[in-house]
Amino acid sequence: MTNFREIKPTEISDNFIRSIGQEWMLITAGDRQRSNAMTASWGMVGQMWGKPAALVVVRPQRYTRELVETHDMLSLAFFDAAYRSALEYCGSRSGRDEDKVRNAGLTVDYTEAGTPMIREARLVLECRKLYRDDLRGEAFLDSGLAGKWYPEKDFHRMYMLEIVRVYVKK
Repeated sequence: MTNFREIKPTEISDNFIRSIGQEWMLITAGDRQRSNAMTASWGMVGQMWGKPAALVVVRPQRYTRELVETHDMLSLAFFDAAYRSALEYCGSRSGRDEDKVRNAGLTVDYTEAGTPMIREARLVLECRKLYRDDLRGEAFLDSGLAGKWYPEKDFHRMYMLEIVRVYVKK
Protein backbone atom coordinates (compact mmCIF):
# COMPACT_ATOMS: atom_id res chain seq x y z
CA MET A 1 0.00 0.00 0.00
CA THR A 2 3.02 2.28 -0.03
CA ASN A 3 2.16 3.63 -3.48
CA PHE A 4 -1.27 4.88 -2.33
CA ARG A 5 -2.50 7.75 -0.22
CA GLU A 6 -5.84 7.91 1.53
CA ILE A 7 -8.40 10.57 0.62
CA LYS A 8 -11.92 11.32 1.86
CA PRO A 9 -14.80 9.86 -0.16
CA THR A 10 -15.99 13.40 -0.91
CA GLU A 11 -12.65 14.08 -2.66
CA ILE A 12 -13.22 11.44 -5.37
CA SER A 13 -13.46 13.13 -8.75
CA ASP A 14 -14.39 10.12 -10.93
CA ASN A 15 -17.43 10.03 -13.17
CA PHE A 16 -18.70 6.63 -12.04
CA ILE A 17 -21.10 6.22 -14.97
CA ARG A 18 -17.99 6.20 -17.17
CA SER A 19 -15.66 4.50 -14.67
CA ILE A 20 -17.96 1.55 -14.03
CA GLY A 21 -19.95 1.28 -17.25
CA GLN A 22 -17.21 1.93 -19.80
CA GLU A 23 -13.85 1.49 -18.08
CA TRP A 24 -15.00 -1.28 -15.68
CA MET A 25 -13.85 -2.12 -12.17
CA LEU A 26 -12.56 -5.14 -10.28
CA ILE A 27 -14.46 -6.39 -7.25
CA THR A 28 -11.94 -8.12 -4.98
CA ALA A 29 -12.87 -10.19 -1.94
CA GLY A 30 -11.34 -12.76 0.36
CA ASP A 31 -8.42 -12.79 2.76
CA ARG A 32 -4.69 -13.50 2.80
CA GLN A 33 -5.26 -17.23 2.31
CA ARG A 34 -7.73 -16.99 -0.58
CA SER A 35 -8.89 -14.06 -2.66
CA ASN A 36 -10.30 -13.40 -6.10
CA ALA A 37 -11.25 -10.47 -8.30
CA MET A 38 -13.97 -10.21 -10.90
CA THR A 39 -14.55 -7.60 -13.57
CA ALA A 40 -17.79 -5.67 -13.22
CA SER A 41 -19.45 -3.10 -15.44
CA TRP A 42 -22.65 -2.69 -13.43
CA GLY A 43 -22.87 -0.82 -10.13
CA MET A 44 -23.28 2.58 -8.54
CA VAL A 45 -21.54 4.97 -6.17
CA GLY A 46 -23.31 7.61 -4.11
CA GLN A 47 -24.88 8.16 -0.71
CA MET A 48 -27.08 5.77 1.29
CA TRP A 49 -28.21 5.74 4.91
CA GLY A 50 -26.03 8.76 5.69
CA LYS A 51 -22.88 7.04 4.44
CA PRO A 52 -20.76 7.18 1.30
CA ALA A 53 -21.87 4.03 -0.47
CA ALA A 54 -21.47 1.74 -3.45
CA LEU A 55 -23.78 -0.87 -4.88
CA VAL A 56 -22.45 -3.90 -6.73
CA VAL A 57 -24.18 -6.95 -8.17
CA VAL A 58 -22.73 -10.45 -8.49
CA ARG A 59 -24.26 -13.47 -10.25
CA PRO A 60 -24.62 -16.73 -8.30
CA GLN A 61 -22.14 -18.70 -10.43
CA ARG A 62 -19.24 -16.30 -9.83
CA TYR A 63 -16.44 -17.57 -7.61
CA THR A 64 -15.99 -14.07 -6.17
CA ARG A 65 -19.52 -14.26 -4.77
CA GLU A 66 -18.48 -17.07 -2.41
CA LEU A 67 -15.75 -14.79 -1.05
CA VAL A 68 -18.02 -11.74 -0.83
CA GLU A 69 -20.51 -13.85 1.13
CA THR A 70 -17.95 -15.03 3.68
CA HIS A 71 -16.15 -11.73 4.33
CA ASP A 72 -17.44 -8.41 5.67
CA MET A 73 -15.03 -6.30 3.61
CA LEU A 74 -14.19 -6.07 -0.10
CA SER A 75 -12.63 -3.58 -2.47
CA LEU A 76 -13.55 -1.93 -5.74
CA ALA A 77 -10.61 -1.04 -7.97
CA PHE A 78 -10.51 1.35 -10.92
CA PHE A 79 -7.72 1.44 -13.50
CA ASP A 80 -6.06 3.49 -16.20
CA ALA A 81 -6.75 2.47 -19.81
CA ALA A 82 -3.44 0.57 -19.98
CA TYR A 83 -5.03 -2.18 -17.85
CA ARG A 84 -8.03 -2.85 -20.11
CA SER A 85 -6.67 -6.21 -21.28
CA ALA A 86 -6.11 -7.27 -17.65
CA LEU A 87 -9.76 -6.46 -16.85
CA GLU A 88 -10.87 -8.35 -19.96
CA TYR A 89 -8.82 -11.33 -18.78
CA CYS A 90 -10.30 -11.22 -15.28
CA GLY A 91 -13.78 -11.00 -16.79
CA SER A 92 -13.34 -14.06 -18.99
CA ARG A 93 -11.71 -16.52 -16.58
CA SER A 94 -12.69 -18.13 -13.30
CA GLY A 95 -10.58 -17.86 -10.18
CA ARG A 96 -11.70 -21.40 -9.35
CA ASP A 97 -9.54 -22.68 -12.21
CA GLU A 98 -6.45 -20.47 -12.01
CA ASP A 99 -4.83 -17.52 -10.29
CA LYS A 100 -6.41 -15.18 -12.80
CA VAL A 101 -5.29 -12.00 -11.05
CA ARG A 102 -1.63 -13.00 -11.37
CA ASN A 103 -2.16 -14.37 -14.88
CA ALA A 104 -3.69 -11.02 -15.87
CA GLY A 105 -0.48 -9.30 -14.76
CA LEU A 106 -2.01 -7.83 -11.60
CA THR A 107 -1.01 -8.10 -7.94
CA VAL A 108 -3.19 -8.67 -4.89
CA ASP A 109 -2.19 -6.42 -2.02
CA TYR A 110 -3.92 -5.75 1.31
CA THR A 111 -5.13 -2.67 3.09
CA GLU A 112 -4.19 -2.03 6.71
CA ALA A 113 -7.48 -3.72 7.66
CA GLY A 114 -6.49 -6.82 5.64
CA THR A 115 -8.94 -6.25 2.78
CA PRO A 116 -7.58 -7.57 -0.54
CA MET A 117 -7.13 -4.95 -3.24
CA ILE A 118 -5.29 -4.65 -6.54
CA ARG A 119 -1.93 -2.85 -6.39
CA GLU A 120 -2.03 -1.57 -9.98
CA ALA A 121 -5.32 0.33 -9.53
CA ARG A 122 -5.43 4.13 -9.70
CA LEU A 123 -8.38 4.28 -7.26
CA VAL A 124 -9.50 1.76 -4.62
CA LEU A 125 -12.67 1.90 -2.55
CA GLU A 126 -12.41 -0.24 0.58
CA CYS A 127 -15.96 -1.24 1.46
CA ARG A 128 -17.97 -2.92 4.21
CA LYS A 129 -21.14 -4.84 3.40
CA LEU A 130 -24.30 -3.23 4.79
CA TYR A 131 -27.13 -5.00 2.97
CA ARG A 132 -27.73 -7.73 0.43
CA ASP A 133 -30.69 -9.04 -1.47
CA ASP A 134 -31.31 -11.11 -4.57
CA LEU A 135 -32.90 -9.56 -7.61
CA ARG A 136 -36.17 -11.34 -8.45
CA GLY A 137 -37.91 -11.63 -11.79
CA GLU A 138 -41.31 -10.66 -10.39
CA ALA A 139 -39.91 -7.41 -8.97
CA PHE A 140 -38.95 -5.97 -12.38
CA LEU A 141 -41.34 -3.20 -13.37
CA ASP A 142 -39.94 -3.34 -16.91
CA SER A 143 -40.38 -7.06 -17.55
CA GLY A 144 -38.32 -6.86 -20.72
CA LEU A 145 -35.20 -6.30 -18.63
CA ALA A 146 -35.54 -9.64 -16.82
CA GLY A 147 -35.99 -11.50 -20.09
CA LYS A 148 -33.11 -9.71 -21.79
CA TRP A 149 -30.51 -9.89 -19.02
CA TYR A 150 -31.57 -13.06 -17.18
CA PRO A 151 -32.74 -15.67 -19.71
CA GLU A 152 -31.31 -18.36 -17.39
CA LYS A 153 -32.96 -16.80 -14.30
CA ASP A 154 -29.50 -16.42 -12.70
CA PHE A 155 -30.38 -13.14 -11.02
CA HIS A 156 -27.63 -11.08 -9.43
CA ARG A 157 -27.25 -10.65 -5.70
CA MET A 158 -27.09 -6.96 -4.86
CA TYR A 159 -24.75 -5.68 -2.16
CA MET A 160 -25.04 -2.22 -0.65
CA LEU A 161 -21.60 -1.24 0.66
CA GLU A 162 -20.30 1.49 2.91
CA ILE A 163 -17.16 3.08 1.51
CA VAL A 164 -14.93 3.10 4.59
CA ARG A 165 -11.64 4.19 2.98
CA VAL A 166 -10.57 5.57 -0.38
CA TYR A 167 -7.06 5.17 -1.76
CA VAL A 168 -5.57 6.90 -4.78
CA LYS A 169 -2.27 6.16 -6.49
CA LYS A 170 0.47 8.59 -5.43
